[in-house]
Amino acid sequence: MLDSFRLEGDEAGLYGFPTQFTVTGPFINRTLFEQAGVDVPSDMMEAPTWEDWEAAAREVAEVTGVPYAIAIDRSGHRFWGPSLSRGATYINEDGSMTVDSEGFRSTAEMLFRWHEEGVVPVEVWVGSGDQYADARAEFTNGQLVMYMSGSWQIGFFGSNIGDAFDWEAVPNPAGEGGSTGIPGGAVLGAMNTTEHPEEVALLMNYLIQQDVYSEFAARTLFLPGHLGVANAGVDYETDDQATLDALNTFLAEIPKLSDEAYGLQYSPIGFILNTNIRDRLTQVIVGEITLDEAIQRIQEAVDEAYAAQAGS
Repeated sequence: MLDSFRLEGDEAGLYGFPTQFTVTGPFINRTLFEQAGVDVPSDMMEAPTWEDWEAAAREVAEVTGVPYAIAIDRSGHRFWGPSLSRGATYINEDGSMTVDSEGFRSTAEMLFRWHEEGVVPVEVWVGSGDQYADARAEFTNGQLVMYMSGSWQIGFFGSNIGDAFDWEAVPNPAGEGGSTGIPGGAVLGAMNTTEHPEEVALLMNYLIQQDVYSEFAARTLFLPGHLGVANAGVDYETDDQATLDALNTFLAEIPKLSDEAYGLQYSPIGFILNTNIRDRLTQVIVGEITLDEAIQRIQEAVDEAYAAQAGS
């Protein structure tokens, strides 16, 4: 998060500020829980685990007859949070990464089990080639009990679900690694090679002013990436209570984000880890390789990326 902007610096060339802060986390269809007569785990427990949520979602799907109990976006970034909560660590002291851990394996095996037992929409991870894919269509259409995605979905759900069912964001499931999501966001940038540096600097400084930024967050329904605005709170421009509640739930997740979560997001080789987790775990799901082979290939990719980055 930033609270000021200046159009100056070294030779990097790009200067800017975050226009939004995002946090990964799950959503549920509360109406389905109520129809099934199943307690929502976060209503009953201070820190429900993934096992608690999976059992409840499975029961809801079975009783109500909806096709899918649970789903997670096809993304290594989305995989990171659950794996951290289950005890995975990736980043070594020198900035290199070690993929293999009990937390990584147990989370991968959980994902595989969901596919083997048919409780997830298989096309999300299997039918998307080498691309990111999500399950928001299934969730929006009321076909999915629990959906692991992130705060950027709030505006879409608020606009598209309407009064079809009661939806909400819930805290990230907990484990031996705590309850952690993954940070993210978007940045508005300006180039120092502009022919109009004074004008660009004036515009950027205007946009980062607390009152202007606060209005932007309120209209876009984004979590603020501005410390002053975050501390003051945002008067979001929506009458939809589910949207407001979801925004507040994700705001409450920010203090839970672990150092490892930030480290993964901002590591220079994080993108390589992300895409290789996505693609290699898909290969395991479809039977092309084993989990051991997937871990070996992910490790090789991040080792190569680290060596290239260290030598640059």
